[in-house]
Amino acid sequence: MSYVIAFYEVDKAYGGPEEGGWWFDTGTLVRVFAVSRSETRANAIARRANGLLARLQRSKRSVGSVLYDGGRHEAHVYENTAPAHFPDTRPHYE
Repeated sequence: MSYVIAFYEVDKAYGGPEEGGWWFDTGTLVRVFAVSRSETRANAIARRANGLLARLQRSKRSVGSVLYDGGRHEAHVYENTAPAHFPDTRPHYE
C-alpha cells in the first residue's frame, strides 16, 4: 500500500439554506507532492508541509472570510491515489 501526499487549493461551497445557510469545505488538486509506503511517515510529511504553508499564507484571507478570493493550500494524505477534488459527493444537511 502507498500513501500519497497532495496539495489542494481549498475553498468553501454553499451547502443550502437550512438553518440559515451552511457551507462545506472543498479542495481542488494542485499537485502530488510525495508518495510514502508508511502512513505514519506520510502524515508527518503532510503536517510539516501544512505548518510551512500556514506561515507562508499568513497574509492571505481565511477561507471562511466573505472576501476570500482563493490562494490557500493544504496538504492531504490519501491511500494509493489523490482525487482531483474533495469531497467526492456533495454532503447533505442533517
